[in-house]
Amino acid sequence: MCSPPLSPDVGGVADGRYIAQVATFSRPPSQQRIEVWDCRADTTETVAEFDHTISARPSISGDDRFVAYQDGQAEDVFVWDRTDDTSAGPIEGPSKAATLVQLSKDGSKVVYLLGSDTYLHDESSGTDQLVPNVRGVAIDPTGHYLLYAPHDTNGPSLTLRDLETGTDEIVSNQPASAGTDAVSTGGRDVVFHSTADDIVPGDTNGKSDVFIRRFY
Repeated sequence: MCSPPLSPDVGGVADGRYIAQVATFSRPPSQQRIEVWDCRADTTETVAEFDHTISARPSISGDDRFVAYQDGQAEDVFVWDRTDDTSAGPIEGPSKAATLVQLSKDGSKVVYLLGSDTYLHDESSGTDQLVPNVRGVAIDPTGHYLLYAPHDTNGPSLTLRDLETGTDEIVSNQPASAGTDAVSTGGRDVVFHSTADDIVPGDTNGKSDVFIRRFY
């Protein structure tokens, strides 16, 4: 297994061979290059270059074909296709202030934030699915299940949505957070962490703990 070089933004894949990463230049850093590193051959492919160091948040598909990334300064999201060395985007169109969340491992969906809403961009059709008034957190490897945090603080802190049926499952009613890759294939398991003491009976230490919510 390869270990990626130090980088503020790294997005790996299941087999660990290809890693989407960011290289920065000068001291202090003033430029960055998004690249795909083949750790077996120790070679890199350049995806894009920017004259700033605002987070690019690169995310690579499981078949190593697609890399989603953002231009944090322009607030645009792009998808690079390794087969023809082209970048498509901004996928959010003329809208601004888009922030990348994650590319699904199968490369079918790109999750991004726009204002107070979450959008799921379908790579095959080019269409977007809106999930209003929520902050997308992660998507499962198949692109069918979205983990999100409602903006309404009176409700659950994390919810899992089946994007095909539109049904929701509550992950946590207590304050909780999660990162990308928190949802397993098919939405069966969700990993999250919380300092709440009443998620598990007897947990009263007041410290942040890691939990797994299994739905079937």
